[in-house]
Amino acid sequence: MAKSAHPVRNFVAGSLLFASISAPLHAQGAPSTIRTLDAPALTYADLVDLSLPAHVVVKADITAVSTINPAIATDVAPGKVRLYIEARTTALLVGTDIGETLSFLADVPLDARGKVPKLRKMPVLLLGDTVPGRPGELRLVAPDAMLPWTPELEARLRPILTELVNPGQPPVITGVRETMHVPGNLTGEGETQVFLSTTGGKPASLSILRRPGQPTTWGVSFSEIVDQSAKPPQPETLAWYRLACALPAELPARSLIGGSADDQQIAQEDYAQVVRELGACTRNRPHG
Repeated sequence: MAKSAHPVRNFVAGSLLFASISAPLHAQGAPSTIRTLDAPALTYADLVDLSLPAHVVVKADITAVSTINPAIATDVAPGKVRLYIEARTTALLVGTDIGETLSFLADVPLDARGKVPKLRKMPVLLLGDTVPGRPGELRLVAPDAMLPWTPELEARLRPILTELVNPGQPPVITGVRETMHVPGNLTGEGETQVFLSTTGGKPASLSILRRPGQPTTWGVSFSEIVDQSAKPPQPETLAWYRLACALPAELPARSLIGGSADDQQIAQEDYAQVVRELGACTRNRPHG
């Protein structure tokens, strides 16, 4: 399909939109000419990071690729080429109707021969936003926000998108506000409460319970009520992400209020258990 230079020139002149589609471009099982074999797989946290700023998530098939003149694309990194890409929408996962045809700019690494990789007919997932006043144009949210589509990747992404459009989703956690340990009536009994700071001041707290002869248990609550029956979040859920990817590794000393030195030591131990059992917020792509 022949391409005139005119729409490409207009696209570049009217926008600074581009995506640096460099490794990793991740897929599970589907071959991709723009994915290195040793590229790490996307983790759950990686997928949430990409999904959070995206107002549009779409599955599409690439239909046409045109190379942008290097004299225009002067800021392209060595070993990459800037492309004007057109794609056909096959499924809209998030967002309003964006039409059947999409276009966007992408910086793509050259293949081992120094050539532009073959991308036509490749199914992809695009995470981005529409461009005001430019129907059909898409702005990707990150350099690696074009992902080679596979059924497995879409199946992992859909629950994340569902949680993110839920108005009752867990709030963004920005730190630890106050922590206190209250001893019980029996030796070895007590409760540590950790009140978290959040965007918008929405409630979020941890409750860690100690009972004589029993394992220490804990849970998270996203309501005004500190619930002793609260449970830890399930792995690979938005609640888990909010905690595991935001809580500091150690309890800030400034957050400790009241209690004896022994009580504060217990609070630190209880908090350490929460962090340990949440596990690491592993990322295989740049964040922020």
